[in-house]
This record gives sequence, C-alpha cells and structure tokens, in this order.
Amino acid sequence: MRENERRELVRRLKDGGYMTSDRVLEAMEKVPRHEFLPETMATLAYQDTPLPIGQGQTISAPHMVGMMLEALDLRPGMNVLEIGTGSGYHAALVAELVRPNGKVYTIERIESLGLRARATLEQIGYDDVIEVIIADGTNGLPEHAPYDRIFVAAAGPEVPGPLKAQLADGGILMVPVGGRMVQDLVLVTRSGDKYAERSMGSVVFVPLIGEHGYKEG
Repeated sequence: MRENERRELVRRLKDGGYMTSDRVLEAMEKVPRHEFLPETMATLAYQDTPLPIGQGQTISAPHMVGMMLEALDLRPGMNVLEIGTGSGYHAALVAELVRPNGKVYTIERIESLGLRARATLEQIGYDDVIEVIIADGTNGLPEHAPYDRIFVAAAGPEVPGPLKAQLADGGILMVPVGGRMVQDLVLVTRSGDKYAERSMGSVVFVPLIGEHGYKEG
C-alpha cells in the first residue's frame, strides 16, 4: 500500500515538472518517507506537503526535497555535509545518490531529533553511509572537510563562513538565506578562493540556530 502511494507521489512530481533526473526520482521511489515521520503523521507521508516532526521542526515537502537534490548534482563517491538532520529523510536520499563509496555527515542541534534520526537510519540500513552528529551545524565539521557538497535545511541571515571554508574547490553549497519568514535558496559554487552565488527562488525554512546563524529565541 505504502509503496503504491510512494510511486504515485513520484509520478505526480515527475508529471508536474519539478524534477527530471531519473536518479533523483528513483531515490525518492526507494526511500520510505513514512518511516521518518511520527506515527500520527505517517498516513500523510506521500502527500506533497511539509509535515511537523516535533520540536518545532518540519520535514520539507517532497517537491522541494527533489528540486534541491537535483540542483546539488550528487554523484557516487561524493563527500557530503548536511546541516539540519531533522527526521533523516533528506540524508537517506542523499545516501542513495552518493553510493557506492560516498559518505554523508549530517549535523542536528536538537538531541532528541538527532537520536531518533540516527535510530531510523540504522534500522532502514543507511548507517554504513550516514553519520549523525549532534552539534551546532553552523560551525560545519572541519575534521572531515573538504566537502564536495554542503546543504543546509534551515535558513540563516547569511551564508555561514565556516561552511564556505569547508567546501571543496569546485564544490556546491546550498543554503536558504534571508529573514525568519521568507528566504532565497542560494547556490554557492567555489572556484579557488572565489565564491559565486545565485538565487534559486523564494523558499520558507525554519531558522538556522547557532553561532553563525540566528540566536535562539
């Protein structure tokens, strides 16, 4: 039943023109979104809408997740850093796209969410590719840098400096930037010591809290 719902969601996303990458569509058809949601939300898993996951956080709408994955141009063997693990769903999709030989490090500042995501990812079989770290994600994770791709699932007032510094030459950083209500989804490409930025349009994400983001409260 759930597999049929998942296939139908992917078909709607493809027909709606949200994404064209067969690899991204296949990953979304494979990863069970309902497993990453509270039981009370699981019946809504395959509707194209953001959903609450607790602690004031959300899981993004599938069309937004797919568009971000496509823009990141993920390939096997890449070293990837995610800021804002949330439920772990986005990290699982990235893992599908960087296998084999890729690695995903994902940082969550809220301990209860990070522990739940870690348990879910282990249960489903992604713990060989994904490592969940509970910390302030705005500082990045310098011990495993540089990263081919960095993406931030929360919105900050500016692009965090540590994340730019940890991006590999030729790498891509994706981060929502703006106010606490509406932001621009910014794509940063590094070329040596130069960083080119372009906007991918308006988005709405929860605030990025941390030393290089918003202050809590």
